Amino acid sequence: MINFPDFEIESNAEISNEFRKLNIFNFRNAAQFVAGLDYGRNANKNDLKTVFSDNCGTCSTKHALLKKLAQENGFENLKLFLGIFRMNGENTVEISETLKKNNLEFIPEAHNYLKYENVILDFTKVNSSAADFKNDLLLEIEILPNQISDFKVDFHKKYLRDWLNQNQKVNFDLAELWEIREKCIEILGN
Repeated sequence: MINFPDFEIESNAEISNEFRKLNIFNFRNAAQFVAGLDYGRNANKNDLKTVFSDNCGTCSTKHALLKKLAQENGFENLKLFLGIFRMNGENTVEISETLKKNNLEFIPEAHNYLKYENVILDFTKVNSSAADFKNDLLLEIEILPNQISDFKVDFHKKYLRDWLNQNQKVNFDLAELWEIREKCIEILGN
């Protein structure tokens, strides 16, 4: 059993107040609420409050929201990570046909998650787990909540560009690979 992070939501900052409006007063309940939200892109991922108004989120906005909640309440042991993992037909069954159609074993995909005491916590969906991607992680870096949009996309595209240069047998340029990736993400959102 992992040592699950928990703290009372006592701050009067904006994210803490949004959770308290929903009668959520501790991190454990906040994490359960966030995991239970639908998976979907937010109207404005630079404004984490849109997770509440859109009633959904992605791995980026959901985990950045929880990290921001932890920061507001002085709980600094919870870390936000950006990992690149091999998204394939085994760990992401829904996209197996799209990969097969494009002759790809996998696509390096960026994923956000939290770590507490070096244990990965994934609140993307109710049943999300580190086991979904941990064995396929290619690299990871710690980031801040404000790095989930432009920084994440730039980092991901740079990784894909380097990966394509090292894998000449993959017959796509970056724009084409990104388009296939977008189709995969769209499938996951449905």
